[in-house]
Amino acid sequence: MKASFNKYPFDVVLCMLWSFILLLRVVLNVDGVLWVILGLPCLFFIPGYLLLFTLFPKKKTDQGLGGVERLAISMGLSLVIVSFIGIGFNYTRWGLQHASLLTLSVLFFSIVTGIIAVYRWSRTNPDERFIVSLDFSWKKPSDKMEKTFTVALAALIVITATLLVYTIVTPKSGESFTEFYLLGISHKTEGYPRDLSVGENKSVIIGIINHEHRTVNYTVEIWLINQSIFNETEGGNNVSHMWFMDKITATLKHVNVNGEEWKPQWGYNYSFTLNRRGLFKLVFLLFTSPTKSYIKGVDYRDQAEEILGSAYKQLHLWVNVS
Repeated sequence: MKASFNKYPFDVVLCMLWSFILLLRVVLNVDGVLWVILGLPCLFFIPGYLLLFTLFPKKKTDQGLGGVERLAISMGLSLVIVSFIGIGFNYTRWGLQHASLLTLSVLFFSIVTGIIAVYRWSRTNPDERFIVSLDFSWKKPSDKMEKTFTVALAALIVITATLLVYTIVTPKSGESFTEFYLLGISHKTEGYPRDLSVGENKSVIIGIINHEHRTVNYTVEIWLINQSIFNETEGGNNVSHMWFMDKITATLKHVNVNGEEWKPQWGYNYSFTLNRRGLFKLVFLLFTSPTKSYIKGVDYRDQAEEILGSAYKQLHLWVNVS
């Protein structure tokens, strides 16, 4: 049994409708293996197929392409198109951080190209139009070369599909890291306490985001350091005093990096008062393993190098107490 679509370019219309899966993905903001599988043709086949159809709306002649050639070329051409769109976005003020904008750009390209393809097909002589025919009966290839090419193409599609499924199902390790940051009381990177009086209460927000691909037991230690003596021999500042202030713990699960929108995972509103006058360095040390116990207010200057050197990450604020 054989079915042909002579009145309209069924393949072009189907590709345009399928492309709207990208729009649904952005609007609904959903993830999952099913959405990835449905969206793959929108990126790695449809853009190239529609552009190829626009350039060659005729069936296989000296000026046209056959179905097998269209399928093979479309995949490679789609990679080129999506790559060029990505490169173009990389030079805009948005960059490649907003994946949704890149996705919508591919959708826009596919729809516009599809409309042009339909117009070109309608302006082509009906006898010369490329028409999709679905033949459900089996027949042997008439040419040995055609048979070899068909088998090779089928094997390539199977291998590619297998690799794609493996990539989707296998968890991606990627880079392991932790975001460790301080925010002002307004939840912005401003308004930090810089000048305060003895006994005055101030606050900062300590933030952590776990991208370590495992659950981590974090420890944050807060220290008050006086390092006003400059050591010219070693080229750095000596720690004159290092007082322990506080310890905070948090157990956080891994969260994936969101390239579209930054979201906090854990935040702690830390309030403190200082009872010493002078210029001090308020240090926040992050650890991913258990730490020693310290007594608040005690000077651990002799252990300063060991403590500071063992921290996974560290942040600090300069505070002037009067």
